[in-house]
Parts: sequence; structure tokens; C-alpha cells
Amino acid sequence: MRIVDLKCAVIGKNPIVRIVTDEGISGYGEVEQYKPYLTPFVLFFRDALIGEDPTNVERVMLKIRQRGAFKPYGAAVSAIEMALWDIAGKAAGLPVYKLLGGKVRDHVRVYNGSLRKPMTSFRPEDYAEDMKRMMALPEGFTIVKQGISFHSPMKREFPDYYYGKANESPFHGALDRGVLTERGMAYTLDCVAAMKEALGDKVGLALDCGPGWMLADAIRFAKAVEKHHLMWLEDMLTGDYVPYVNADVYRELTRSTSTPIHTGEQIYLRQNFKDLLEKKAVRVVGPDPCDVGGIAELKWIAEYADLHGVLMAPHGTGNGVLGMAALVQVCATLPHNFIAFEYPGGDPLWWYDIVDGLPEQIVKNGMIEVWDRPGMGVEINPERARRYLSEADATFFD
Repeated sequence: MRIVDLKCAVIGKNPIVRIVTDEGISGYGEVEQYKPYLTPFVLFFRDALIGEDPTNVERVMLKIRQRGAFKPYGAAVSAIEMALWDIAGKAAGLPVYKLLGGKVRDHVRVYNGSLRKPMTSFRPEDYAEDMKRMMALPEGFTIVKQGISFHSPMKREFPDYYYGKANESPFHGALDRGVLTERGMAYTLDCVAAMKEALGDKVGLALDCGPGWMLADAIRFAKAVEKHHLMWLEDMLTGDYVPYVNADVYRELTRSTSTPIHTGEQIYLRQNFKDLLEKKAVRVVGPDPCDVGGIAELKWIAEYADLHGVLMAPHGTGNGVLGMAALVQVCATLPHNFIAFEYPGGDPLWWYDIVDGLPEQIVKNGMIEVWDRPGMGVEINPERARRYLSEADATFFD
């Protein structure tokens, strides 16, 4: 089997990668919806892939892996990697998890970080109501995540939240950073208390916090919320679209508190997790398969994290239906340090109508049953999907 073409089209909001082979098997990968501008970067790799055997996944990846970088520039490489595994599974007639060593679990836990009604007001009682809405969802999530502080409009909506000015950059993930005022800190703690009161001990609460915190504030906050037994505090110091790790600074934060500290969604490749893990700089890592270099890369990081006593909660917001399928396959194979992955929904909702292979109810009691269909187990239906292609992408399925 040989690769004869590499294509990329934006379907809805997400760039979709298609690798075409000479045996009529195609593999699909997906780029997070916040990165539609990466289509040319995906196609940059076309010449490197043509003629290769896609079932030799690692051999193909050795040709292109060094061309990626921290979020968002690892996304193209990651999507190609997932499409290769999709082909390898289909060619073997096996689900991808079988090719990754077999499944450890029959059901994969997910947490809700994306299925929510947009908040328009940001008082403590508004956060409490949001928790109640998430608990009432039919998916029955047992862990939910909420954005606060620098990872939310809180930094702009609450007067004098911090000693600085909100960055007015139009880019998602613009790095606002500063020292919290006493009022800003107290307000953030009030919002956390309101959320925990709504959730009780029935549903675990994780907080997406930044990046943007100064170390002194982060220590003060992490210690203050210890009584709430949070699942983790995510990306306080670095994170979304920050192209460095700062493991030494994270280590100081982690050693100061019993509240688990989490980071990793922006990091590309295992080499850039090395310091975080070996120095035990965080208690939880959350690589995103659509940014870290793919699902085999994520599995390697999970195994190495387990050796160092670090937990695993992969990122997934914006990864769409195909990204969710890839997460199901790889998370079924992870060691016991796996907590849950962030559940990405189909956006727009018509995505559920243009794919085959999904169960009628994907998440039950906060879990997804691992399916056994070949490849990633979810396939785009070309006839139903064509209507959503732009004129420029009209030949994507040809």
C-alpha cells in the first residue's frame, strides 16, 4: 500500500486531513477548530508523504515530526499521524487500540469542558447555575471543568481584577498576565466556593485558570482551595499558545500545595514533557493529541508520566468528532494514571449526521464504551458531507 495524495478541507469549523492510498483506503485526521488557518501547513507535507507505506506509521512520522512546534504548529503533524493510524487499522481490519497494544479498559471516562451554555454574567451565583446545568446534562458527567481568572472573561468583567490591562489582541489565547488585586483574589475564591457548593461531592471540579498567574498568587490560590478537593488547577503559569514550559517554576507551585497542578495542552512532543515529568513539576499532564504529535506520542507520554507518579487527563476541546474518536482509541490503552479526557462535541451539530459509526448516545454516566470497528471506528460519509464543502474544497472526496 502506498500514499498517493494528501488533502485538507475545512468542514464546518475544523480542518480535516485525508490521506489517500492506492488501495482505496483513506484515513482521516482532524485539527482543532481554532486553527482553520493551518490548511496550507498540512499540505506542506504532501511531497514527503507521497509513495510511503502508511501502515509504517513511525517511519512516515520520522520524515515530518521535526517540522512541528508548540501549539498551534504541531496540529498539522498530529492530524497526519492520526490519519495514518486510521489507515493502518482499516488495512488490518482492527481498531486502532489493538495496534497500540490493546485496551486496558472497556469504557473511557470523559469530563465536560465544552458542552455548556455560554455565560453572560460572571457572579458566583452564575457559576453555581452553570454547574447545575452541567450536572443535568444527559451525558451524566462525573467530572466537569470551568474556566476562571485569566482563562475567562472574569479578568475583564470584574473591576480592577488585576494590576494590569486586558490584552486587546484579537487572537485566541492572547497572554494576559499580572498580579491579582486583593478584591480579585477574593472574588475568584467566592466563585470556586459557589461552584463546589452546587456540585457537592457528586461531581469532581477542575478549573482552567490561565495562563497569566504570577507564582506568588498561584501559590496563595492553590493553598486556599485545598479544602475544596479540586481535581486540578490547569495552566496557571503557562498554557494555551505559550511556547515554553517553565518546569522549575511549576515545580515550586506544585511543592507548595496539595491541590493537583496541571498543564500540557500546548506542548509538542515527548521531549518537551521531559522536565515536567522528571522533576515532578506537576501532578497532572494534559497533552492534546491534536497538538502533541498524535496518539502514539500521547501514549508514550502517559507511560512515562506513570513511571514518575504523574496523572494523565488529555485535553480535547475543539477537536471535533474525529478527534474524539482518536481520543477514545488511545485512552483505552493508557495505564492506570489516566483520569479522563476532555470531551469534544460535534460543532456544528450536523457533524453527527455526516459520520458513520457513532452510537446513538455517545456518553453514558460520564463514560464512552470503546468501540471495535476498524481504524478509528468513525468514518465521514462523503455523500452526506459534500454539501458542507466550499467550492475550493469540492474535490476533497474525489
